[in-house]
This record gives sequence, C-alpha cells and structure tokens, in this order.
Amino acid sequence: MTKMETRSHAKPGRAQRGVYAIEFAFVFLIIFALLYAVICYGFLLTMRMSLQNAAEDGARAGLRYQSNLNDRKKEAKTVAEQRTDWLPAGLKATRNVDPAVCMAGEDDCSQVAPPCGPAWSNRCQMVVTVAVSGIEALFPAFPSFAVPDRIVGKASMLLDGRSL
Repeated sequence: MTKMETRSHAKPGRAQRGVYAIEFAFVFLIIFALLYAVICYGFLLTMRMSLQNAAEDGARAGLRYQSNLNDRKKEAKTVAEQRTDWLPAGLKATRNVDPAVCMAGEDDCSQVAPPCGPAWSNRCQMVVTVAVSGIEALFPAFPSFAVPDRIVGKASMLLDGRSL
C-alpha cells in the first residue's frame, strides 16, 4: 500500500466535515420561522379575542338602565374603551369604538333614532364594534401579506323594550 492510499482510507469522514453545521443552519431557520409564526399569530388571536370581549362587555353595559339611547351608547363606549386600555400606545391611537342602536335583525345601523319600543316589531339592539388598525407595525419583520391590517370585534345585544 502506498502512502496516498493509506491516508485516504484512514479518515473516510474527512470529506464530510461541516455538513452537520450546514444541516443545523437549515433546520434552525425552518424551526425558528415556525416558532415566530406561532408567536405572532398567537398574539393576533389574543388581540382579536380581547377586542371581541371588549365589544361584548360594551354591549352588555348598554343593557343597563339609562334614561335614553344616547346615554346607553356613551356607557357602552366607555366600557369598551376601558377594556381595551391594555393596547400599546400606537394601537390605542387607531382604536375605534362605535356603539350603535338599530332595529333588531337589521345589519344597517345608520338610523339615528329608530322607533324602539316594547312591541316585537319595534325591538332594538345595541351593536358595539371595536376596531384596531395598523397591526403590521407590531411585527416589522413578519411578511405583511400574512398579517391583517385591521382587527375587529363586534357584539350585539337585544334591548329590553320595556325600559326604553
């Protein structure tokens, strides 16, 4: 056996040096991207559920007795804003709380003062919408196509016609 043959047979793994580091780099990038996506979407879902909860609490606050519908809307807005005080300052500036009263079963709450009363045909509902926009600013490194620009929570409660 020549000296060259002995050397090539002595360490067959020498040509494989560094392969594990390259494999680790690829696997680490994939796992890190998945972990980052799970954390980001977990935060988005938590925020969405918080906005929904704030809208529901605001709608429930509108059920409390008030002397008129405008006072009910003010109370609903106050409660919904209090429930979203945890938002970061940048998102709190884009927060929009919109309480409205409309006829039961209608999606369009553009009427200023619907004829609410105890009769079933005059039933009204309190609809509270809490929206936050500019969400992509929280995740600057995350692809913008994967993050919604606006998250909305919406709830409605049927008003008791006897107390109107």
